[in-house]
Amino acid sequence: MKYLYDPPGLLKSVFSEFYWNTTNNKVLLTFDDGPNPETTEIILKRLEEENVKSLFFCVGENVKKYNSLAKQILANGHSIGNHSFNHKILNKISVDEKSFQIKETNKIVKENLGYNIKYFRPAHGRFQLSTASILKEHNLKGVMWSLLTYDYKNDLEVVKFAVKKYLRNNSIIVLHDSMKTKNIILDSINIIIDEVRNRNYQLGAADECLN
Repeated sequence: MKYLYDPPGLLKSVFSEFYWNTTNNKVLLTFDDGPNPETTEIILKRLEEENVKSLFFCVGENVKKYNSLAKQILANGHSIGNHSFNHKILNKISVDEKSFQIKETNKIVKENLGYNIKYFRPAHGRFQLSTASILKEHNLKGVMWSLLTYDYKNDLEVVKFAVKKYLRNNSIIVLHDSMKTKNIILDSINIIIDEVRNRNYQLGAADECLN
């Protein structure tokens, strides 16, 4: 069952160009799919209260639609990563479309926020052998995870099980900044922060955790 929450070691070794764990024995909290008017502000408020800095993997078209929310993510001291332009699965599209998904998101973020993206996470966590070379071409670092919480199932018990069972001091955790998690996102964040602190682990920011 472990591989459902933490990808197998063989996969990590084959795709060693990606970050699967942090490099400094701190826990990195990441949020996929935003910004989203129903959840982003709630997330940002809670993180500010706890003085936690996170990495938001944003969808390009959402940044375009909800520019003020994307600006707020940066204003609060968080990092923004590339999560494709409109959440297309990389291994189901052409080479040109792959390039567009990555390049267009970088462009939107640069033009609207004045921010240079460093990190990329593929939509649905799906990628292939050629992905590493595409990322290199765009000067991006690929970031996966070592703790998938399944918060998008909207079941807090699933999140609680995942965190308590598979949290490690170098985990990269995935939560979602989307309508699917609206009802449980605050509790999910609280569970993670409490568990991290109960184990005497530390939460870190993207640039210190991914170097």
